[in-house]
Amino acid sequence: MVRFDQLKEGLVSGELVPVLGAGALQGAVDPSTQEPMPADSRSLILAMNGGREMMPRLMYEFSRAAQHLEQRRGQAAVTRFLTQLYGRRWTRSPLHQALADLAPHWVVDLNRDSQLLESYAGQPHLLIKGVSRIMEKAKRFQLFKYDGQTYAAIDEAAADASLPILFKPLGCCQPEPGFIASDADFVDYLTELMGGFAIPSFLKQYRPGRQYLLLGVPLSRDTERMLVTEISYGASEPRGWVFLPEATAKEQRFCARMGLQIIDRPLAEFTAYLLGGGENGSQSMSAM
Repeated sequence: MVRFDQLKEGLVSGELVPVLGAGALQGAVDPSTQEPMPADSRSLILAMNGGREMMPRLMYEFSRAAQHLEQRRGQAAVTRFLTQLYGRRWTRSPLHQALADLAPHWVVDLNRDSQLLESYAGQPHLLIKGVSRIMEKAKRFQLFKYDGQTYAAIDEAAADASLPILFKPLGCCQPEPGFIASDADFVDYLTELMGGFAIPSFLKQYRPGRQYLLLGVPLSRDTERMLVTEISYGASEPRGWVFLPEATAKEQRFCARMGLQIIDRPLAEFTAYLLGGGENGSQSMSAM
């Protein structure tokens, strides 16, 4: 049993690490057209292909469709699409607004947009971006420090882990566009993530004993399951909680194996609570 107020307390204290998935961007729209920001696989594929569906095998997951585009037009075409998409002006998602008010110390964001960075634009922080297929070095991340105005690349030894840590495994547009998107990107990145080469040493030292709160993270695909498994390595028990109403049998088995407790309620209810418009938080919620 867990309550909304307990989850909020954990986020504020840093004991509970938020992990943001596509559902965290619900409510973010283009202000001129009211078009929702593409975030999940299907909406990203449609946006990349001019609103048209692709072959069924490519519609299965965005990484497949991105690999198809890369093979036809090169890796730069995928980067250009994502840069143009997330470089547009979008309204703030309610969950991002709520998290900006809480300012958790460490946030894992499995999306490729920049709303999380905008939440911390007024204060110094560290930014970790995933990279792939970089031949000149073994590490699969870029590390930047934001001084309140600009980002600057830094070495691990120069990182001040007391600053807020924004971890964007799949990349973003800032300070320079770079993304994990195609199948080839994921094969390389996930291999190195499992080998320990995609997370800075200071974060490896910080994460043991933490718990995780998955917010809008679907667990029906191997990609998200592998990212969650490796990033949360060393977590305490239970590993955390996930808002996952109507979880499939496959998702339930994964969560049981991982020690993730399922909260069978919409994420929007928790967002409303954080923004002050929902329940008072004292009601217990059963977790599967």
